Amino acid sequence: MPISRRDFIAASVAGAASVPLLADTPEKPQPKRAAKLPILVCSEYSYKWIENGYKLLAGGADTLDAAIQVVKGPEDDPDYQNVGLGGRPNEEGVVELDACCMHGPTRTAGAVGGVRNIKNVSLVANAVRIHSGHVMLVGEGAERFAVAQGFPRENLLTDKSRKDWLLWKETHSDWWGPGLASPDWRKRFRAPAHSDEWHERIQRMEEMAAQIGISPEDRMESIRSVIYPPTGTTHCSALNEKGEMSGCTTTSGLAWKIPGRCGDSPIIGAGCYTDQDVGSAGAIGSGEENIKVAGGHTIVENMRRGMSPLDAGMDAIKRIVRNYNNDRERLQFVDMVYYVLRKDGAYVGVSLWEGYTADHHHMIAIHDGTKRLEKTVNLFDGPSQDWPPIRLK
Repeated sequence: MPISRRDFIAASVAGAASVPLLADTPEKPQPKRAAKLPILVCSEYSYKWIENGYKLLAGGADTLDAAIQVVKGPEDDPDYQNVGLGGRPNEEGVVELDACCMHGPTRTAGAVGGVRNIKNVSLVANAVRIHSGHVMLVGEGAERFAVAQGFPRENLLTDKSRKDWLLWKETHSDWWGPGLASPDWRKRFRAPAHSDEWHERIQRMEEMAAQIGISPEDRMESIRSVIYPPTGTTHCSALNEKGEMSGCTTTSGLAWKIPGRCGDSPIIGAGCYTDQDVGSAGAIGSGEENIKVAGGHTIVENMRRGMSPLDAGMDAIKRIVRNYNNDRERLQFVDMVYYVLRKDGAYVGVSLWEGYTADHHHMIAIHDGTKRLEKTVNLFDGPSQDWPPIRLK
């Protein structure tokens, strides 16, 4: 549904004016387990392709092949702007992709970061695992390795992503300067000179979008992606009837990022971690924050020590909160979702906030013979807020 200028401005004003409060510790839901094995657990963004992966898994395919089949779907889809083909580019207008994978049965892993011109970086990460003596390759070296393995070079910048980048470039926004973790983070607030400046800015951006050639029905969505640079990641963990497990995470990273930026998705132990003896976990959300708590590894190690998937995931969420000393003024701009699958088929999705918007809850996608979406268990009530902050009054 197209976003109107009035709705967008109203939502932005409401978001900037509110600071959601920390909810009471949520009541523990009843433990969730797979109705039967095999099972796939993934982000809601891969729900459209989870059936393809489940058919492979139920047919006896390797767990990592099944997980990659799920995340490869959005990598191939030019209309999905968060991974692979059509991903949002960096500040120079170049798409850079990241991915990692872990194969439980062989206890091996592969990862790539900052890869240009290669669409299926989930497959490239797996090729690093299988066909090299390394775990991680980055940048130009990763691209050359992919080509040597038979992956074709192609232009990943679609017309839509290119036009969105041109619109972003005209705003002179950037990721330089203090981040949320800096004591000087408030310098990122941009206060207008007068009350109508925000409305005038949106109008100017609409005019620029028209000149660039962005269709009328897409303009407000493009403007929002310029003002509030989106992240985009997808993860999948797989468990078969023999108890074999694997996981894979892939992304185009943060929109308009500084070239060379890598978030948590290619980091073994952050964006993805699988231990054949224990379980598998993956993440989407604030990549820098997840790296600092080694979220995937933390969750699996928590389960190794006897924590339930829910407690294990919530502990990782609370470590992020601890890093900000429970400063809710800043935490409103952070969000994280973890997907947790234990070796016995118990699973959960946990999140810092209820969702990215007031009308959409974070979801986890499951397929254990029945394909479905389920809500995550959240620590904070309400939606997170977009970064960077914009002071409208």
